[in-house]
Amino acid sequence: MKTINKWTYVLCLASVFGMSGALAQSDPIRIGLPVPLTGPYGAEAKDQVRNAEIAVKEFNEAGGLDGRMAELLVRDDKLNPGEAATRALDLIEKDHANFIVGGLSASTQLSTNNVTKQRKVIYISISQSDAINEAADMSRYTFHEALNPHMTTQALGRHLFKEGMRIAFLTADYAYGHEMARGFTTVAEEVGAKIVGEVRHPLGTSDYSVFLPRLAALKPDILIFNNFGRDNQISIQQAGQFGLKANTKFVTPVLLYTARQAAGDKVYEGVTGATSYYWELQNQYDTAKALNERYKKEHGSYPSDYGALAYGAVKSLLMAVKQAGTTDTEKVVDALASLKYDTYKGPEYYRGCDHQAVQSVLIIESKAAPADNPDDVFKIVKEVAPTEDILRSCEQLGFK
Repeated sequence: MKTINKWTYVLCLASVFGMSGALAQSDPIRIGLPVPLTGPYGAEAKDQVRNAEIAVKEFNEAGGLDGRMAELLVRDDKLNPGEAATRALDLIEKDHANFIVGGLSASTQLSTNNVTKQRKVIYISISQSDAINEAADMSRYTFHEALNPHMTTQALGRHLFKEGMRIAFLTADYAYGHEMARGFTTVAEEVGAKIVGEVRHPLGTSDYSVFLPRLAALKPDILIFNNFGRDNQISIQQAGQFGLKANTKFVTPVLLYTARQAAGDKVYEGVTGATSYYWELQNQYDTAKALNERYKKEHGSYPSDYGALAYGAVKSLLMAVKQAGTTDTEKVVDALASLKYDTYKGPEYYRGCDHQAVQSVLIIESKAAPADNPDDVFKIVKEVAPTEDILRSCEQLGFK
């Protein structure tokens, strides 16, 4: 009797563990998406959600991973590093997210990354940051789909700066603004342009009148707005009203589609900047055309730059899952790291040392939209092809 009981117990255990393994393989593939749905970057964050949802739908419509479907878990990080860390932790430990994609701030993505790398969970950041690529913050599990400030400012600065030019900065006083200013300063030194001054402002400023006379006194040839979202929109509008455009070229490192749409032609008239994506790429890439058509069908317009980043990140992640044939973290990391992909804007790949997405940078200029196409707000001045020449070297990032 004891022998029968023992073997019955063993068979029961085998049955239970076999069943739990089967259930695990049929569980949804859970992708956490912490983004700042509330706060000054809310418009951009909401479009990240819409685009990520499209990538998940496309994966599921194609059959998922042998019938295993993907699920998007959206959370509001409120543009707060502490909140971002809490949301990432909850997604991993309470919601059992397999992977994390997200971020719309240099600071929140770093706090999210700190949580994910400690728990060996893949995190794909979709916001600009230089620090996340550096050896101190990067990990095997960290990937960066967005442009970073160094590559953005290299592309834009090399296009605009000339020897002897006077350059001034209006800079948001946090990591994003500081990294953009640092990048432009590097380019200015390379070409012989002069940085004549920098004025910093707090995140979420609504009145720039105290800063504008100081900027005017610097008499710059180019005024660079190292800020983002509503900060960018409001500061450019008020600087134009102050009269600074009369003798000064306005430049911003990230010329946002959402901000341009919200503010209109006059505010952004003549402003030059850079971006990772603009819908007109559909004339060059079938993947851009496919994304635009799907987005327009569902939402009646075109995807934004930061929205498309979320699509690209989720799409490439699920491509790697399919390639690996599993959600096993280590195997998906290897698949992502070796992936050569074109999800929405032409060829990309993740560089080995820092998992930075090597991709094109668009130089764009705002223009008045024609009456028959209100979405036609930018002119693509130049497409800087994917190259590691505009990245800091692996050695500069601290890798040996």
